[in-house]
Amino acid sequence: MSMKAVSFVANSGTGKTTLLEKVIAILKGRGYLVGALKHDAHRFDIDHPGKDSHRLTAAGADTMLISSQEKLALVKKHAASPPIEELLATYFTDMDIVLIEGFKKSYLPKIELHRREKDSTLLCRGDFYDSALLAVASDEPLELDVPLLNINDPEQIADFIEERFLR
Repeated sequence: MSMKAVSFVANSGTGKTTLLEKVIAILKGRGYLVGALKHDAHRFDIDHPGKDSHRLTAAGADTMLISSQEKLALVKKHAASPPIEELLATYFTDMDIVLIEGFKKSYLPKIELHRREKDSTLLCRGDFYDSALLAVASDEPLELDVPLLNINDPEQIADFIEERFLR
């Protein structure tokens, strides 16, 4: 796939969203079009009771799209989560880079986030060896076969993504 995408993987509570917010802002500041895709293993709802969009979905609409001058939101019911390839090809072809939160079992290139107080082992270098691991961003020194980044330095992580995917 020619789509430029990298997945940030870690156990819950490691700070994926907080770090992604910072990296997105840095890359946007450098002039890139940045997409974000989050995998949610739980049920979520962006439609809220009382809103017209919720009423239309509750009435049985299988697909409901709300659009304004500034943005659009799509609610599409499905029996199973679409494959990551389909999501990227359908919604992100106009982006320079897509930063993904989750999808740790995908083939996508990954940056694993690691915090000393949260995890004793790595997801991608523990019981399972993930060949798609590009780097680890950690708050402690680790012996690795991939580059080690500072999880508390979003500039460094943005630089790594820019050098690897955008030049």
